[in-house]
Amino acid sequence: MNSLVSQGIPSKVFSVGRKFIFSLAVAENSSNNIVKNEQNLTPFDPFQFVNDCTKTMHYTLRNAKSLHACLLKGADLQSDMFYTNYLLDWYFKSASVVDAGKLFDTISQPNVISWNTTISGYNRNNLFGHSWSVFSKMRLLGFEPNEFTYGSVLSACTALKCPVLGKLVYSLSLKNGFYSNDYVRSGMIDLFAKNSSFEDALMVFCDVSSCDNVVCWNAIMSGAVRNGENWVAINLFHEMHSRFIPPNSFTFSSILTACATLEELETGKGVQGLVIKCSARDIFVGTAIVDLYAKRGEMNEAAKEFARLPDRNVVSWTALISGFVKKDDSTTALKTFKEMRKLRVEINDYTVTSVISACSNPHTFYEAIQLHSWILKTGVYTDSVVAAALINMYSKIGVIDFSEMVFKDVEHLQHPDTWAVMLSSFVQSHRFQSAVELFQRMLQKGLSPYMFCISSFLSIIDCSNLGRQIHSYALKTGFHMNLSVNSALFTMYSKCGSLEDSYKVFEQISAVDRDNVSWTSMIAGFAEHGCAYRALQLFSDMLCEGTNPDQTTLTAVLTASSALQSLQKGKEIHAYALHAGIAEEDEVGSALVNMYSKCNDLELARKMFDMLPEKNKVACSSLVSGYAKSGLVKEAVLLFHEMLLSELAVDSFIFSSLLGAVALSNRSGVGIQIHAHIIKMGLDTEASVGSSLATMYSKCGSIEYCHRAFGQIDEPDLVAWTAIIASYAEHGKGVEALRVYDLMRKDGIRPDSVTFVGVLSACSHSGLVEAGYSHLNSMSKDYGIEPSYRHYACMVDLLGRSGRLKEAENFIRNMPIEPNALVWGTLLAACKVHGDAELGKLAAEKVIELEPCEAGAYVSLSNIYANIGKWEDVKEIRDRMKGGGLKKEPGWSFV
Repeated sequence: MNSLVSQGIPSKVFSVGRKFIFSLAVAENSSNNIVKNEQNLTPFDPFQFVNDCTKTMHYTLRNAKSLHACLLKGADLQSDMFYTNYLLDWYFKSASVVDAGKLFDTISQPNVISWNTTISGYNRNNLFGHSWSVFSKMRLLGFEPNEFTYGSVLSACTALKCPVLGKLVYSLSLKNGFYSNDYVRSGMIDLFAKNSSFEDALMVFCDVSSCDNVVCWNAIMSGAVRNGENWVAINLFHEMHSRFIPPNSFTFSSILTACATLEELETGKGVQGLVIKCSARDIFVGTAIVDLYAKRGEMNEAAKEFARLPDRNVVSWTALISGFVKKDDSTTALKTFKEMRKLRVEINDYTVTSVISACSNPHTFYEAIQLHSWILKTGVYTDSVVAAALINMYSKIGVIDFSEMVFKDVEHLQHPDTWAVMLSSFVQSHRFQSAVELFQRMLQKGLSPYMFCISSFLSIIDCSNLGRQIHSYALKTGFHMNLSVNSALFTMYSKCGSLEDSYKVFEQISAVDRDNVSWTSMIAGFAEHGCAYRALQLFSDMLCEGTNPDQTTLTAVLTASSALQSLQKGKEIHAYALHAGIAEEDEVGSALVNMYSKCNDLELARKMFDMLPEKNKVACSSLVSGYAKSGLVKEAVLLFHEMLLSELAVDSFIFSSLLGAVALSNRSGVGIQIHAHIIKMGLDTEASVGSSLATMYSKCGSIEYCHRAFGQIDEPDLVAWTAIIASYAEHGKGVEALRVYDLMRKDGIRPDSVTFVGVLSACSHSGLVEAGYSHLNSMSKDYGIEPSYRHYACMVDLLGRSGRLKEAENFIRNMPIEPNALVWGTLLAACKVHGDAELGKLAAEKVIELEPCEAGAYVSLSNIYANIGKWEDVKEIRDRMKGGGLKKEPGWSFV
């Protein structure tokens, strides 16, 4: 026991000793008037006085002092411990802990009841450190505690959040024979459960094989609910019921709370039936039933149960209001709040925040202003929770300026809650600069941002330099150990294109802590940034570590398979989805349609599409795009027509896919009809649709309509500018193409490699050799773009069209990269035009060497020889083709 007393006491625990001189004269003077008034009355009977006060529950300090004075006068205080202990308890119940402490110190020989009364009295007055001090003194003086002592001290340890001290007390109780005492065990269960050690609480509960005490069952079930182990609580309740242990109202309240959290309505209804059967309905149980129906969205039943409550407190009213808010029934929620105010029911912060949530949409702006005014009037405005809810409300309504107004009113309080919500509001409103400035001010004022603040802030960062600074701050503060912060970090690096940094952060998360969300975020990062193979490998690692993917994960992996056009991998993921029973879910089903479409298996794509329980825009768009890319214009248009009949939303992506198919098939009539529908929907001003229209008209031979389609675009992007440049180039309007290119640069649009293909092609079609060299050099010099084979082929074509074949040959030989068949084939075509047999033969041999199965090279060389009359060479070429089994593909035309 000495080891128990010598343990270090936390700072919350007060010192033991209390030395003072108790003045009898003071006590006598304090009761002097009462004694005078009683001189001519019947003799004072302490027992009768105690009995009368107990019946009326009238535990006032005045009555306590009257009893104290009379006991002192009659010398009953030291001779009868019953009265002493009763007076001691009375002082504690009247919240006069100083008088109680003085009285306790005058007791020469306190018994265990005296000690227990003092310990429980300090607990009642929230002086838990004093409770521990009294217990330590009790043990030091050699008094043996009983089960009530241990139970009270364990309650004090629970309130002090000192599980170490609680374990010492529990060990001592076990040593002294209280192993199976339910009062002690329930106290220890409660201690562990309230200090996030539910497993330990469960072990204590299971220490005794058979427990018939409802208090222990209530303690473990309420602990399970408190720690989010709601299914454990329900299973324990079933076990308790099977043992025929009668539950009480506390039991029902806990289990109904578990059912409400899980939205297990059927189980909750079963518990409600037991409540009726056991006649255990009180205000707490009734409120829990209201909350059950409200959280499940069954507001008619919730309202009926609320109406049956004989007494309604603030919790029951708030549960009903919260249910209406969750159901998006703001009108009824506000009406209920108005009725609550009319009846003058107490209103707490939870009520106010629920009503604020009811006003969090643009249609209730007027009500929001009224509520704000009422909050100002009632004085709850300075409460950080209420202020944070108001900031969030105005942000959701879309008036971020009002959010700032509220924040400025409470900014001086410097409460992290309001700063965090204001930061989140800036993020949601895309006020990124304001968010950065507010975050800096938080740090300058010494306010430590919450972890979700860091996560929210990281979500808007698209600059790796700023992201690294926040990463450093997270490392310094230890926030990097939090899973949500880590996930936000590697998502930020992924968004900034720093995939290696992203993966390093992901690897730092322990295998135990990696949840489905973190795996999915990393997989999606790889899939979206051109690392589809690594995304598939990471998915394999995820399965090996035993983490079960959900719909979002499978969607990301299927996107990776689509990017690789890996039909085999896609089918394997499909098989996994079927095994997991989620293949027909909307998200996964749409991703499967997209995967099969991208992998050109349109038959399976159509089957998956037909199996979807509800056709959605994503699946339709994917299949239309698949048909379009495969040249199946009829199928694409028919599916598009089905979408219109089904009133599915049609977006610019679908129109772009359709127009691409029309352009390849050269069916201008269909394209004009689609264009008419685009104009009807007002989508012709969008860059993606306008560029597709321009390309379609260009491919169909109408450069005039191509120019008009481009002119309709409100804000042309790079794709649109590139499309019009390429269109002019294809129609031999090189000067116009280069003029558009200059306009694009003046508009601040930075060209890419595809743009330069169009520019060089324009130079080629117009014979602008010097301009071609200039633009080729500009690629790497001005824009850091290394020319590819297509750019070099354009230059060879330019030189070839200009008749500068030798220069073209020298150009090819001096290329910084090894020329491929495309480059040599371009030279071969130029040699055919200009009849240069020797250079043509060289180019053809190079093409055949690089691509032995390319029949076109043989044919071109044969035609060159035929044009200059070398028929023997023509025959030799034809024989080589026959010997190699090569055959020229016949030409075809729409005409």
